[in-house]
Amino acid sequence: MLHLKNEGYGPENSRDVVYKARDLASDMNASIRVARIARKFVELDVGVEKEELDTLVEKLSPIGSIDNIRHVVEEEIEKEQGIQDGIFYFNHERFWECHEAFEGVWKQCFGREKEVIQGIILIAVAFAHAQEDELSIGVGMLGRALEKLGTSPSVYHSIDIDKIRNNAVKMQQANELTIFEI
Repeated sequence: MLHLKNEGYGPENSRDVVYKARDLASDMNASIRVARIARKFVELDVGVEKEELDTLVEKLSPIGSIDNIRHVVEEEIEKEQGIQDGIFYFNHERFWECHEAFEGVWKQCFGREKEVIQGIILIAVAFAHAQEDELSIGVGMLGRALEKLGTSPSVYHSIDIDKIRNNAVKMQQANELTIFEI
């Protein structure tokens, strides 16, 4: 996962950024799957050999300078650390990584707790779709998220579930996604 500093792109530019990145790296054995546009960065989901990463970053510099690089792999993580990571990623608009962190937590949960985590994951994935200029898909996920959140307790660890629920209802009614922190 590459994060380049956002130099004026919006979610509506997501496809153009992917095409530009693919063109810039066309002479490399690199896969550029998707671009998600956050306020402060452009997130590129890429596949490249480790020894070619610096070259790829250099080739993509016309899009933006490097902000962060993270090799995302499925890993077993302590539940509390996964929750902390998920909150951090959510609050920094790194929604795909948030999804991955909470998925690790979800695998360690049972019953109602598992559904609460699924609700949070669905909100994060909705925002990830919005970053790809797929607003209707994201808004469509809100119903499923609300169903999973149900009438769960108002706080899960330090996460205000009532706030998430209320924001999801408002966004669903307005047919739009408005990023917030958890």
